Amino acid sequence: MSSNLLETQVKKRRTFAIISHPDAGKTTLTEKLLLYGGAIHLAGAVRAKASQRHTTSDWMEIEKQRGISISTSVLQFEFEGSILNLLDTPGHKDFSEDTYRTLTAADAAIMLIDAAKGVEPQTRKLFEVCRMRGIPIFTFINKLDRPSQEPLELLNELENVLGIRSCPMTWPIGSGDRFRGVYDRASKEILFFSAEGEANTRGRLATKRVQGIDDPEFLPSLIGGRVDEFEAKNIFDQFRSEVELLEAAGDEFDEERVNAGQLTPVFFGSAMNNFGIESFLQKFISLAPKPAPRKSKEGAVVEPTQNSFSAFVFKIQANMDPSHRDRVAFIRICSGHFERNMAVRHYRLEKEIKLAMPVSFFGQERVVVEEAWPGDIIGLIDTNGSLRIGDTLSQKKGLHFQGVPSFSPEHFSTVILLDPLKRKQLQKGIEQLSEEGVVQIYRQPGMGDKDPVLGAVGALQFEVLQHRLKTEYTVDARLEKLPYVHARWVTGQNIDPTVFDRREDSKYLQDRDKNPVILFKSDWSLRWSEENYKNISFGKTAPEAKA
Repeated sequence: MSSNLLETQVKKRRTFAIISHPDAGKTTLTEKLLLYGGAIHLAGAVRAKASQRHTTSDWMEIEKQRGISISTSVLQFEFEGSILNLLDTPGHKDFSEDTYRTLTAADAAIMLIDAAKGVEPQTRKLFEVCRMRGIPIFTFINKLDRPSQEPLELLNELENVLGIRSCPMTWPIGSGDRFRGVYDRASKEILFFSAEGEANTRGRLATKRVQGIDDPEFLPSLIGGRVDEFEAKNIFDQFRSEVELLEAAGDEFDEERVNAGQLTPVFFGSAMNNFGIESFLQKFISLAPKPAPRKSKEGAVVEPTQNSFSAFVFKIQANMDPSHRDRVAFIRICSGHFERNMAVRHYRLEKEIKLAMPVSFFGQERVVVEEAWPGDIIGLIDTNGSLRIGDTLSQKKGLHFQGVPSFSPEHFSTVILLDPLKRKQLQKGIEQLSEEGVVQIYRQPGMGDKDPVLGAVGALQFEVLQHRLKTEYTVDARLEKLPYVHARWVTGQNIDPTVFDRREDSKYLQDRDKNPVILFKSDWSLRWSEENYKNISFGKTAPEAKA
């Protein structure tokens, strides 16, 4: 294959996720991006339970009922010659684990901030994951057409709460019912805001090029709508003083710092009113990185333009098609050219497998994929359950990408089956949903499949488990909460994990790969064990699985 063709395809692609606190407008922003990409023709935000319209990226019934995104959807669309892979991550606080895994497949993140609420708890949590990975973050401050904080205060919050410097690419002119638009600092254009009709179309909004903030035409152009000459003067004076402060003391755009995750370009607008989205998307494509090199576990750097195909599994999803009870493994392509029916090496199983059933998804709609390129995300129909989160697939023998992070649960329960005749369905359901990462399964040594203990990072995951067991496996089950708060994998020389069963505040179990796991009832019991068993290492993540 031509190296020029591979390089051209890589340059076209942008693979990114959107991170935000719930209700910041992530679903609305996602829909507007898809609207500009021509992927959908009707935009409408997810609303309350009674709503009959749901976002294209939400397919699971519980998502539609509760108006939240739970599973991670993968949406590909084209815009002005670029191919964008949007990883639509769960926004609910209890689904951070799936979101964390998804961010390992992204090259950049859009951080969505509510202009009234500023940086919220879930945003902080997800930002830290982006920082750990060092991926570029582009900030879109949303809902400027509603009462909001002062824009300078929002920038200060980015620095003081998140510890990241910011470089505003646009700047708002007024806010709330005095919102007149945004000023593009580079092009010196004003993009005027309209809340009626015009702002809800895909057409370009009215713009006006000025010679800078001193242009005599700047102030008169702000008069209109609810803003009279006196009000326009007040808005302009505040806007001018803020921009002058930015010019004197603000950070300049620095591509190197942005790519290192040290500086975030900031844009302002209103996703609900489709204001500022198109210009943001254009700037994002020009500034966001193309698919980046990936490091192998052995320290080798895998360039996306190398001819040898490689990818890793970052997500498993069961029952996307309930009528077929399918199991889909989502892979991020890291290098080379993917072709349907190609043979690759499965690192963990140490054998060759054929990628015969590749598909792409848009909500529940699926299309067979004939070829794909670095940065693309595709689903593999995995009928025999041979793929796991973190698995490496490659044409090159011995290549092994760094693992996808797993997280120590903080909530634990047992499962009580209400109909004893459904035990097989229950076991199958729990096994499949644990492979997705909905819950983790621990068992008592020597007890087989009997009385498993379930662990979850967030309590809502148990609710999802119950719902999916009932709707996808026709199993009614009750979950009984256990008093444990920590799980630790124990390793070391000559250790006897059964000693933890002799204490009332800890319990010895095994994970699905039979690694010893100790559950603790309190912070104190964990600290006591760490201090009194110096020969044991208490890890928050499981040892890497082998075939």
